Amino acid sequence: MKIAKEFNWEMGHRLPFHEGKCKNLHGHSYKCMIEVTGEPDSNGMVIDYFDMKKIIGPIIDELDHSFMVSRNDLEVLEFLEKINSQKVVVDFDSTAENICIYLLSKIKAAGLPQNVSAVKARVFETENSYAEEEIKLQVKN
Repeated sequence: MKIAKEFNWEMGHRLPFHEGKCKNLHGHSYKCMIEVTGEPDSNGMVIDYFDMKKIIGPIIDELDHSFMVSRNDLEVLEFLEKINSQKVVVDFDSTAENICIYLLSKIKAAGLPQNVSAVKARVFETENSYAEEEIKLQVKN
């Protein structure tokens, strides 16, 4: 069985390696669909949507109205510090692909019910462009 819940946030970033416009400071209205796969429990649920929001909501709240910046992007880090701006410092460039992996690692670390066997993140950077990644989990009996 699969269930999914959508999350939205506003976030700035830049891709310093990019040869086009994405090397500039800019932002997106991100949307992600988190899909959870597993065997329904005795109540017929893989995971309650309320519990999904309780697990994933704080991760999204940390990103919302912040600037995701690589710890190697020293100029932007210095600027964000100087203006006392909210930031999320990461070990990667903030591509949609890397944001998927980031979200999945945070969700896994936050903990999911034992019956969940996989989690998929689909991150929309724009209305018509997304990246998607799935991780398999050990199901505990």
